[in-house]
Amino acid sequence: MIGGSQVTRIVLALALGAGLAACSNDGRRPSIFADEIPLENFTAEQIFERGEFELERRQASEAAFYFSEIERLYPYSEWAKRALIMQAFSFHRDRDYENSRSAAQRFIDFYPEDDDAAYAAYLLALSYYDQIDEVGRDQGLTFQALQSLRSVIERYPNSDYAKSSVLKFDLAFDHLAGKEMEIGRYYLKRKNYSAAINRFRVVVEDFQTTSH
Repeated sequence: MIGGSQVTRIVLALALGAGLAACSNDGRRPSIFADEIPLENFTAEQIFERGEFELERRQASEAAFYFSEIERLYPYSEWAKRALIMQAFSFHRDRDYENSRSAAQRFIDFYPEDDDAAYAAYLLALSYYDQIDEVGRDQGLTFQALQSLRSVIERYPNSDYAKSSVLKFDLAFDHLAGKEMEIGRYYLKRKNYSAAINRFRVVVEDFQTTSH
């Protein structure tokens, strides 16, 4: 005989499946998750699958919400760990770099020895790297990107993320050299030769491997 709690789980699972099917047919968000049934009534696995579904629909913000809810509702569980790295990924895809950094850093702090720690560190670095602005703007994020990329390279030297980080580090370094050259030209145009020479000297001494 099937108990009441098991019936409830079956009904919820069927409702979830029906909701996902409806969403896939007409692109609308199913009300099953929105209003009618609190997320507390779903398992961590069901909510995780909903997050994956939203990613497939290119709804990164929605996906991040569901993955975040797993961390809230099922803390310290294996699903919470999996959802945390997916949070970082979803926030990054949504260009919510601050929240992506926060999720990635929490993953590194909580699970430093996990296989996905290297990916979390890489996402953390990307959250800075992907915000590097034009040469004429402040380069604070460039310095942070360089620091984070170096951390990936040094902590996970044998990973694919380290290889990608080396390439991005070189590009960010070149970008920083471009900033110094741009400032040097600014001083040169205003005949502030001493300041211009100092900037150009920085490029010659510190950025010898760049294109500038």
